Amino acid sequence: MQTLFKTEDSGSGDVPLAEALRPTSFEDYVGQSHLVGEGGPIRRMVESGNLSSMILWGPPGTGKTTLARIIGKLSGLSFVSLSAAEHSVKDVRQIVSRGKVVLFLDEIHRFSKSQQDALLKPLEEGRIILIGATTENPSFTITSPLLSRCLVFKLEPLSPDDLKTILEKALKHLETERKLKINLTEDAIQTLISLADGDARALLNSLETLVKIYGKNGQEITLSGEEIYKTLSTNRRYYGKNVDLKYDLVSAMIKSIRGSDPDAAIYYLAQLIEMGEDPVYIARRLVIAAAEDIGLAEPQALTVATAGLTAVSNIGYPEASIILAEITVYLALCPKSNSSYRALKNALKHIREEGAVEPPLHIRNPVSSLMRKMGYGKGYKYPHDFPNHWIEQEYLPEKLKGVKFYFPADNKWEQEITKFWERIKSKGNAGKDGSTENSD
Repeated sequence: MQTLFKTEDSGSGDVPLAEALRPTSFEDYVGQSHLVGEGGPIRRMVESGNLSSMILWGPPGTGKTTLARIIGKLSGLSFVSLSAAEHSVKDVRQIVSRGKVVLFLDEIHRFSKSQQDALLKPLEEGRIILIGATTENPSFTITSPLLSRCLVFKLEPLSPDDLKTILEKALKHLETERKLKINLTEDAIQTLISLADGDARALLNSLETLVKIYGKNGQEITLSGEEIYKTLSTNRRYYGKNVDLKYDLVSAMIKSIRGSDPDAAIYYLAQLIEMGEDPVYIARRLVIAAAEDIGLAEPQALTVATAGLTAVSNIGYPEASIILAEITVYLALCPKSNSSYRALKNALKHIREEGAVEPPLHIRNPVSSLMRKMGYGKGYKYPHDFPNHWIEQEYLPEKLKGVKFYFPADNKWEQEITKFWERIKSKGNAGKDGSTENSD
């Protein structure tokens, strides 16, 4: 097998830990057992010799490049690794001309639509087996024609146990290859794993940093969790290229609010804050939740959420996080109703399926004498001229008479207001006639 790829160099003569510890077989590969464990789809595909083109989608440091190299090695074909950030379609064409290859294209989402389209012909002709790697959702970054020709496999952030396994291998490597004995307290191990946040590369780079600061050949050192936390400046998580995580966290926060779980809602809010998410963006999402999910069950929720949006727009971090926390917990604890939202969806569905019908003439505004002569406003009864500010009259077009879009939910406010209007309407109206002279 011919393998073409670049190996990073630290510049100090030592291969970086992330490269030195890169597995070369499924047996040594850590994590993603749902894909490469016994019976996993990728493993079965490789072992059966029926390799298909694929997209490996997952956060940084989850083993996409390593997995691609293992697949390439076991395929028996030439393996070529390119980066979409550094190479062009011209480079791909040169490689394809050499014969059938397994082409690993890192950051494939960086290829434009026309560049991705250029991959279709060699794929169809069987000249390449493509393995694309991306941190971004392929549904939005990979063209439909290319996506339809590839299997998509989702790689998950590594578990704490996976990271601990990798850390143990790294410590053993440092001791045997670099003559560095590093003792980590249990708290130190947990701190490193927590800061890595599912990213093996981040874990190994953090360990490499500690080695450069504290390590000397032949010297034994012991590090505590507190020392590690103070030393490493990467104690705050960031989205990096994993933009999907932002929307996943927002979705989780909103669904937790909708499900009336304040603990889950505040947890996902905390993650968004820890990642430095714009507080105004978070507050806007909370305003939407107030209208969509709390709605008429607690009409004051929209006012509270809107006030929160105004507050964080003028305050900013760190104090804005206090305001966001109050709104989040409040919304989670509020009774829930989406009746107004469903009413809108029902009306939109009716319009899109049946077409829009113009309002009846009597509730149109007669802004000119011609319109008045045509019947605009004729017969309109001004509700405020009647007892209880209500008079029975039809507001929907004749064609839609009796159609219902809004259905009150089973909550205190909507049930009370429904009963109120039922009482008013059951009494009817008696007294003076309605005026037809009032405007809208």
